[in-house]
Amino acid sequence: MRKLAVKSAKSKPPFDPKVFLSKVNGERTIVEYRKNQIVYRQGDPADAVFYMQAGKAKVTVVSEQGKEAVVAVLGAGDFFGEGCLAGQLLRLATVATLSECAITRMPKTEIVNIIHTEPAFAELFISHLLTRNSRVEADLVDQLFNSSEKRLARTLLLLANFGKAGGPEPVLAKISQETLAEMVGTTRSRVSFFMNKFRKLGLIEYNGQIEVHRSLLNLVLHEIPEIRN
Repeated sequence: MRKLAVKSAKSKPPFDPKVFLSKVNGERTIVEYRKNQIVYRQGDPADAVFYMQAGKAKVTVVSEQGKEAVVAVLGAGDFFGEGCLAGQLLRLATVATLSECAITRMPKTEIVNIIHTEPAFAELFISHLLTRNSRVEADLVDQLFNSSEKRLARTLLLLANFGKAGGPEPVLAKISQETLAEMVGTTRSRVSFFMNKFRKLGLIEYNGQIEVHRSLLNLVLHEIPEIRN
């Protein structure tokens, strides 16, 4: 009697959301941006979600009176533009790069489909939303109760990825004091004063690029000492 050869069906490899996001497929694209490039502008059609592969960007909002404010800083591993999934038709903010960036763009229809069909992706996306919500609450507390000095220290730590998975990146690319002032909500002269103070206290190195030391984190959690002449 002949033995029937039974071919075992190849098991489907587990879905990896990070691999999915790093590949171009159909309308899903990855774009390389230079520093100070616009990803999208306030008022543009909201028809896609973006994922930051590498680099940093800022999210700004301009009021009807023309006043601009930086409302978020984005880094590797962050989604943005997800407002389109909640019925947002136009962008409520502008996203501009602070450094060279690699960004994945996913049309709304594709990300909705992948959220429904791949639990691993849905888990990653929900985790992002929860983290973003916590960050917004922390930013509000920061603006309401902390001095501009502490807000600057916290901004530097966020830019250096302290507290994020993957560990800190203590050396930051060139970011102007004007940009830091926009992020903190203060003047350039105040930023210059505090940056010099942090350097004298040994909390940062500041010579073209910014190197953030872990000691800055301890001082954000407590009081920042005064410099005695």
